[in-house]
Amino acid sequence: MKIYKDIQEFQVVNYAVVTVGTFDGLHTGHQKIIKKMTVLAKENKGETIVVTFDPHPRLVIYSNSKTLKFINIQKRKFKMLEQLGIDHLIIIPFTKEFARTSSEDFIRKYLIEKIKTKKLIIGYDHHFGSNREGNFEKLSGLGKKYGFEIVEIPAQYIENIPVSSTKIRNALIEGNIRKANAMLGYEYSITGIVVEGNKIGRIIGFPTANIEIADHFKLIAARGVYACKIEWRGKIYYGMGNIGIRPTIGINGLVTEVHIFDFDEDIYGEEITIYFIDRIRDERKFESLEELKKQLIKDRETVSELLKFT
Repeated sequence: MKIYKDIQEFQVVNYAVVTVGTFDGLHTGHQKIIKKMTVLAKENKGETIVVTFDPHPRLVIYSNSKTLKFINIQKRKFKMLEQLGIDHLIIIPFTKEFARTSSEDFIRKYLIEKIKTKKLIIGYDHHFGSNREGNFEKLSGLGKKYGFEIVEIPAQYIENIPVSSTKIRNALIEGNIRKANAMLGYEYSITGIVVEGNKIGRIIGFPTANIEIADHFKLIAARGVYACKIEWRGKIYYGMGNIGIRPTIGINGLVTEVHIFDFDEDIYGEEITIYFIDRIRDERKFESLEELKKQLIKDRETVSELLKFT
């Protein structure tokens, strides 16, 4: 996949099949759009193009942007787009000035003059342009005016609920990992660098890898204990993770950590990815480290049983 941070560098391709959006989470609905794009491009000997924005429009438009969190960091999203078969990714700088661009001006200036779009693939609730006035009806009219076809992809449903990035974010905040993963079509994950902790886990027989997350816009799921898979240097391991403040030992600040089963490697300074399978309980305070250890033994049994079926 070729990535362009300046649209002027993009060279026109044969039969451009295009979609536009931020694609937070790249969930099952997004995946349906991209699958349709790849099919249409193949049928017409064309190429697929995703147009996205940086920073995320909500960070520019809304004053409460510091509270906004996203399902995937940019690096992860770009990697997934490539794996899904996208040929070109165009990143348009999003500014307050750009936010005032109408849907027609955007279509004309970017999708027609720069990209020569033949087909524009959109989701069922897609809107863009100033004040989100570019809906399906408006885009259909512009398609006729400028000579490209609009293809609308219907909603994807999980448990009779239409999938959306907002619903996934809410599920993660609530700790409903199974629901979030079902809508994502893959496992929610956190990637970070292993850093030194207070080593209390090692004292009670449950050493953990504490990870530092570089992207402060990354959405962290609800506090609690989780069944997890862990990726390190291309290999998959199993374990149980914790997101929380570790009230038993009085640590300040939110910590993401994971105890990797049957593992005894020095991985300080290494990057790992934790994939969250299920949430098994709330985080809670214990009267002593011994009581915490007893609960962790039970947690390991619960997690081991759950992971047998993954």
